[in-house]
Amino acid sequence: MIGLCVAMYALQWVTSGQRIGITEQFFYAGLHTSAEAMEPWRMLTSAFLHSLGNPLHIVLNLYTLWLMGRMLEPVLGWPRFLALYLLSAFGGSVAVLLLSNPYVPVVGASGAVYGLFAALFIVMRRTGGSVTGIAALIGVNLVISFLPGANISWQGHVGGLVTGAACAAVVAYLPRGQRGPGFPARLDQRAVTVQWLLLAGILAVLAVLTVVGILRLTDATLVQYWLDT
Repeated sequence: MIGLCVAMYALQWVTSGQRIGITEQFFYAGLHTSAEAMEPWRMLTSAFLHSLGNPLHIVLNLYTLWLMGRMLEPVLGWPRFLALYLLSAFGGSVAVLLLSNPYVPVVGASGAVYGLFAALFIVMRRTGGSVTGIAALIGVNLVISFLPGANISWQGHVGGLVTGAACAAVVAYLPRGQRGPGFPARLDQRAVTVQWLLLAGILAVLAVLTVVGILRLTDATLVQYWLDT
């Protein structure tokens, strides 16, 4: 994930002087899942782009991804870690669709990173670890997301956080292994199948919410948002 984000960031810079560069082709706004421009893949591709005007955006996101990944991937296994990451990114975009101005584009891995925050909190709580530090980290970052003038998509952060929490709850609690929470060494194949079905259920819920968001973006509402913008 880090390598892909870095490669996309390099392509963003290479094409930044073009009328329609990589950033413009792959960022996401609610308009891109409406009758005006149906390009739903942007809900995921935007999570691999970052702001060219603020290098700290990609530095902080990828450093956090590296820290969270080192702790979560060995516990969850790479397939479920990847599912957690992508579903959290998707969940962040769904929240942007439902709660943001459809003409305001967003980029960044922040939604997925917030999903990892939530997952680490749940996994540490499930295994008896101290959650004070990660709870404080989540709280501080959420406060920053809502600060006036911060130019941060709090919608994407909250959407990723909620989706990541749901995914982590499935992995950590459903079903329980014979000796503890549902991590790879403690689950039989049937239990693993149940977890993947539940993760697919979360994906289905996000898809339904996407449809709801699309139906809300009628011509009349798009015109009103345009006037407000």
